[in-house]
Amino acid sequence: MLKKPLSFLGSMRVTLSLRSSVDENAARYFEAAKKARKKAKGAKKTITEWRARAARKENTPQEQKRERQKARKKEWFEKFRWCYSSDGFLLLGGRDATTNELLIKKHAEPKDIVFHTDMAGSPFVIIKSDGKNVLKSTMEEAAQFCVSFSRAWRNGMSSLEAFHVAPEQVTKEANPGEFLGKGAFMIRGKTTYHKPLLKVAIGIDAKGRVMAGPPRAVRKHCERYAEVLQGREKTSDVAKELRRLFGGGNLDELIAALPPGGVQIMKK
Repeated sequence: MLKKPLSFLGSMRVTLSLRSSVDENAARYFEAAKKARKKAKGAKKTITEWRARAARKENTPQEQKRERQKARKKEWFEKFRWCYSSDGFLLLGGRDATTNELLIKKHAEPKDIVFHTDMAGSPFVIIKSDGKNVLKSTMEEAAQFCVSFSRAWRNGMSSLEAFHVAPEQVTKEANPGEFLGKGAFMIRGKTTYHKPLLKVAIGIDAKGRVMAGPPRAVRKHCERYAEVLQGREKTSDVAKELRRLFGGGNLDELIAALPPGGVQIMKK
């Protein structure tokens, strides 16, 4: 096949076959151009679709909430178990022996109220009163908060007694011949007992914080919440399901907020 390149219109080059007619040469270039346009159109469509997907992902409310949660500065009290009572009082609970020790030594102030149980493996819980009179409803919620995050949950108990005392009744001075380890304290004087049911709800508050505590308190402060029960599911699996139900939430914070031991989500 004899071919002769022709140059015209500046930079465009066209190769023609001298053995083909003008119509045959034109038809060949028409088909080639048609295929090129089709490929270009498909590539353009793909690029447009991927750009749209990326834009949607970046701008979805869920992604925006997750970004805000990543950037959120944590409050000082989030190192403890915490929630706000339905009356607006801050409740703080120890997570282990170290935080129990820190809670009593550093954060228990005059006019606060301290809760504990007679069962080993229970957290100390403090109602931060800010010098105000604490209502009965908050007292009940603090007692429930205390027992629900105690070993009673893991043991499958439905209720447990908790008592409350003033901060000055909690001391590190042991009886003669006794030793108090980290997180352990002696209680001196009169104690007042409560017997609440073990109940826990978990939710996301208006500031994007994961709050877990008595259902009545969590319902008051969280638009998105769920009640959890004693169960056999792993806390990590339950936390993932809660994040799905809430449409967001920090997974590590959800795991840390759940009671120790097996859990399950109450179905409603």
